[in-house]
Amino acid sequence: MTMTMRSTSLFFLLSLLSLSSASHHRYHDHDHSTSNTNATPTPTSSIQQLCNAATRFPDLCVSSLSNSKQLPPNPTPLQLIYSSLSVTSETARTVQSKVNAILNSAAGDQNRTRAANNCLEVLKSSLYRISITANDALPRGNLKSARTWMSASLLHHTDCGSALKNINDTKLATETLTLVNSLINITSNALSLLFSYDHFGNNTASWIPPRTERDGFWGAVKTSGSGSGSGIAGFKGGVPANLKVDVTVSKDGSSGSYKTVQDAVNAAPNNTADGKRFVIRIKAGVYEEIVRVPLEKKNVVFLGDGIGKTVITGSLNVGQPGISTSSSATVAVLGDGFMASGLTFQNTAGADKDNQSHQAVAFKSSSDLSVIENCEFLGNQDTLFAQTLRQFYKSCRIVGNVDFVFGNAAAFFQDCQILVKPRQAGPEQEGKSYMTAHGRTDPAQATGYVFYNCLINGTEEFMKMYHGASNPEMHSNFLGRPWKEYSRTVYIQSNLQELVSTQGWLPWSDDLGLKTLYFGEFRNSGPGFTPSRRVNWSNQIPAEHVQTYSVENFIQGDQWIPSS
Repeated sequence: MTMTMRSTSLFFLLSLLSLSSASHHRYHDHDHSTSNTNATPTPTSSIQQLCNAATRFPDLCVSSLSNSKQLPPNPTPLQLIYSSLSVTSETARTVQSKVNAILNSAAGDQNRTRAANNCLEVLKSSLYRISITANDALPRGNLKSARTWMSASLLHHTDCGSALKNINDTKLATETLTLVNSLINITSNALSLLFSYDHFGNNTASWIPPRTERDGFWGAVKTSGSGSGSGIAGFKGGVPANLKVDVTVSKDGSSGSYKTVQDAVNAAPNNTADGKRFVIRIKAGVYEEIVRVPLEKKNVVFLGDGIGKTVITGSLNVGQPGISTSSSATVAVLGDGFMASGLTFQNTAGADKDNQSHQAVAFKSSSDLSVIENCEFLGNQDTLFAQTLRQFYKSCRIVGNVDFVFGNAAAFFQDCQILVKPRQAGPEQEGKSYMTAHGRTDPAQATGYVFYNCLINGTEEFMKMYHGASNPEMHSNFLGRPWKEYSRTVYIQSNLQELVSTQGWLPWSDDLGLKTLYFGEFRNSGPGFTPSRRVNWSNQIPAEHVQTYSVENFIQGDQWIPSS
């Protein structure tokens, strides 16, 4: 599979003309080879039928697909999906052209330049995900990857729109933002079609708009040997042992080693197609630098000498000119297949001169199929930005106080410590801490956070303050709050200590997401597990459905996480 960015028009055309509805995929038991429709519909009626049945924006779905010149007569559902991907790609490229025009006309305007560059960066990632969905996932029948990658594409388009809203003061910017909003809905429709095709195949009479657990919809899953009602078992995979080191980083640069982590990353080959890992051994020391692993650097591995021994640290934060939440990250990873073990990622940003704290990310990941084991993440607000795609964290330590695990990834946290620390500004005063803020914006996005066998507690410093307060409840701590409308976070067989509020969860703003989110718990323990007192918009996960959140089902980890 080539990893370079390229046009997919020819592939789309050949696929639409040649693909039949006999395409199967490895993760699903439903029949994808038969249709229950007796009459042969016209292309228009086929489009109307499936758009009306399965998408959230059916009128836009019908109009955009009806204008496609690549559909053959009597298209199959799969061919309509290919066409929806083509329309999404073409629209994204049109947006890209308009944003380039905004950038070229910026004339030294830093805000305009920054917004345009941010949008172009995420569009690059989005076009790559659309491309590999069409050229890799669908031809191999891998619908789980297709849904994951298009979930990321939707996130990127939403992020582009958010960036452009800050410069919506010219005719060109207004036109571009209008097109981006259309692109977001077009992408949502493509993702919705994939949702129904994944669950129902060619049985189009069963196709529905995307639904979630909150609607009582649970898809088919693979069950573990322990049985579907007895919880889920820990996953034995992780970062492989005895990896061959390619390059070394040390503080003094001795013996031919690099002096900075970024220099070592830059030495990694681009777009490796054979899955070969590039292993960087980072010797003990404190590395004060900002590290970026770009999209082209795949299968990069960081091996440190242990938590607290190998430390990568920075102090960027949103309170500084030109710094966004995303760009504040000390380490940010885009390249797929990233692994790390034995490191501390840190952001030391403190309160500003007005005693205000700001978002300051220690580690940001948009790397699909990433594995992080035995690592530590230290920060305050927004410590760990698990932004998008499939991520596995094992035996990690995550420390912060406000939304310190956040984003829109499909992330699984196993055997981790989630620790609240005192706030930077006025720690002794009454305040609230939130452990998670998941940001799913669309019910078809295959994203969410799963915490399995984790310890939810405070740092030693926080617990001393908590116990020393006249009323410990003045320091309220919550399992999460809904950053976006379809936020999804679950805690399974985890130990919740006394600092966890009895109500468990807190709204973000008014009733945002309270009818559409899914916040769940299953067989947790500890003094902070008080299910009878939880907010009524959270759930105790039914035992027969807990396997939905296993590593195998939630992130398909049995297909890509190396065995221990």
